[in-house]
This record gives sequence, C-alpha cells and structure tokens, in this order.
Amino acid sequence: MILAGKERMRPILMTTLAMAIGMLPIALGKGTASEWKNGLAWVIIGGLLSSLILTVFLVPMVYYIVDTIKEKMAK
Repeated sequence: MILAGKERMRPILMTTLAMAIGMLPIALGKGTASEWKNGLAWVIIGGLLSSLILTVFLVPMVYYIVDTIKEKMAK
C-alpha cells in the first residue's frame, strides 16, 4: 500500500492541481454571463479537491482498517 501510494501520489496531485488552477480564471472572472460560470467553476474546484482528499487519505485508510480487521479475524 505504501509503495503504491508513493508511485501514484505525483500523478494524482499533478492532475488535480492543474485542473483546479486552470479553473481559477473562470471562477474569478468578471464579465458578461459570468455569474453561472463562476458558480460552476467553484463547484468543480471543490469537487476536485474533495476527491483528492478522499483518494489520498480516506481510501488507503479504509483499506488499512479492513486489512487489519481481516488479519485479526484470521487469527
């Protein structure tokens, strides 16, 4: 799990941060019909960052807990 985390961390971070930073001009834009684009961009940025947290922290934690419980039940 640690090896896979080290190997996949960089591509996950690069993809998420590039997309979130790329959406910032739309989210901060001021112009015609930018009201609905701003809201949509903020929702996309929030979704990207929340999925990053889930992917990096929560999923490995759940795998670890399930594996630990499985080992205890096997003994």
